[in-house]
Amino acid sequence: MEQQTGAGAVLAGRYRLVEPIGSGGMGKVWRAHDDLLSRTVAVKELTAGLYVAQADRDVLHARTQKEARAAARIQHPAVVTVHDVFEHDDRPWIVMEYVDGPSLAEAAKAAGRIEPREAARIGLHVLGALRAAHAVGVLHRDVKPGNVLLARDGRVLLTDFGIAAIEGDSSITRTGEIVGSIDYLAPERVTGGTPDPASDLWSLGATLYTAVEARSPFRRTSPISSLQAVVNDEPPALRQSGPLGPVITALLRKDPEERPSAQETERMLLEVMEGREPRAAQAYVPTRAVSPQELSGAREAEPEAPAASGAGGTAALPAGPAEPAERPRSSAGRVRRAAAVALVAALVGGGAVFGLLKYTGDGVGGDGADRNASAPDRQGGAGDKDAKDASPPAGWKEVTDPEGFTLWVPDGWKRQMDGNQIDYTPDNGRHFIRIAVDPTPDYDTAYAHVLDLEKQVSRRTDYKRQRLNQNTFRDTTRAALWEFTWTEKGVHAGPRRAIEQMYIAPDGTEYAVYMSGPTSTWETTRAQFDTVLKGWAPPAG
Repeated sequence: MEQQTGAGAVLAGRYRLVEPIGSGGMGKVWRAHDDLLSRTVAVKELTAGLYVAQADRDVLHARTQKEARAAARIQHPAVVTVHDVFEHDDRPWIVMEYVDGPSLAEAAKAAGRIEPREAARIGLHVLGALRAAHAVGVLHRDVKPGNVLLARDGRVLLTDFGIAAIEGDSSITRTGEIVGSIDYLAPERVTGGTPDPASDLWSLGATLYTAVEARSPFRRTSPISSLQAVVNDEPPALRQSGPLGPVITALLRKDPEERPSAQETERMLLEVMEGREPRAAQAYVPTRAVSPQELSGAREAEPEAPAASGAGGTAALPAGPAEPAERPRSSAGRVRRAAAVALVAALVGGGAVFGLLKYTGDGVGGDGADRNASAPDRQGGAGDKDAKDASPPAGWKEVTDPEGFTLWVPDGWKRQMDGNQIDYTPDNGRHFIRIAVDPTPDYDTAYAHVLDLEKQVSRRTDYKRQRLNQNTFRDTTRAALWEFTWTEKGVHAGPRRAIEQMYIAPDGTEYAVYMSGPTSTWETTRAQFDTVLKGWAPPAG
């Protein structure tokens, strides 16, 4: 019988839960007090298993046990120590070292960006943890800003080995399943290759990019387009990275054979931290042909650089990350990569196709942190004719989500994570409300965004638009309402219908409120959606 756990609960006779301090797709992390040893600890609660079938629950539990075994094998000061594992509510919990300080994602969001020399210092500690893990046959496979913790005493620690792979251990990841944060996955993992230490180094490069540039290099408007970007696109040009730029570029080479080794990376990061140019990094930066006009522009930007010329009036210059390197690649190679991305998208599941929202996650502005937040202004601001109503109707409750926003949900509906997206559901996703938040939208208006999303989902032959129009929501015309039907072939197979209200708030943040259910119960779902919108309010401040 499932028991309720929350602040004040004592688990295993000694761990007293105090407050939630973080969350992700696999679970929630609590600050807790170990009454036996009188110390503060972090306790990881596996929440995903509450909403899945028994077979899937067994897999999730095995992953949690595997996390503890993986971390226990690594002896390094930059790896969060695992103290204990115990069973509660018929599921495993992990007791870990408590780190007093923010994640790198939180720190970068608060500061706007991390200075290159400090980012290099952080990278050195993470690299040390990865080298120690690789030495005992452990791949992390989920290196990202949210898993890098910055202690207030100056320490840097890598946490969450929940999807680590241990050589020689039986795999508990089912065939075709992808684990990890999509925009920090190495290209070879997306296309079905075997991950190795170079894959973790690629994720480190993406993490350092996010730290210094204040944005994730490959995050796009949907999981599918993010996967495609990882495989096919070069990251946007580095503009704030200073001497760390060439190191990041080297780590983000698509071909793992073209990336520097961990030892070489350590040397380059040390040079950056000490204020020196990492000369060895230039060997990993590809060159490309540039036109005389581009060369002229480069001379204007860097007047002290010596001119260079080559045959045909072009010059060989280091290729910035915004431009793909000119290296041989057959058209068949591109087709294979595109096919692999399409296959991956199919394996992710139908639920990842609909609700194609820019998901919350570990980029700056979407760190996945779980914090208690004060309720936002109930009136939604002066002059807001679509402002949030004062109180929910009978049979509904007001919820302030850990991400800070407030909404009304029917009684009995519970929060769960679908990948990096936030859902509220009474029946494990047959009916659900989905919320997505994007602090840095790729479109000027929600209507333009929805039109692009429709192009992606219309490839399903039975997709049918019911309505798609620009509207006014919360006093902004940068809003759109989209309603459509399709036939689901996944867990909840059958005809389905969905509706989404998307808008861009005055501060530039894009919000989407999405609701889906079977067409047979659509009349009820559609009425519920109106109530959800009445109770919606973004985070305060």
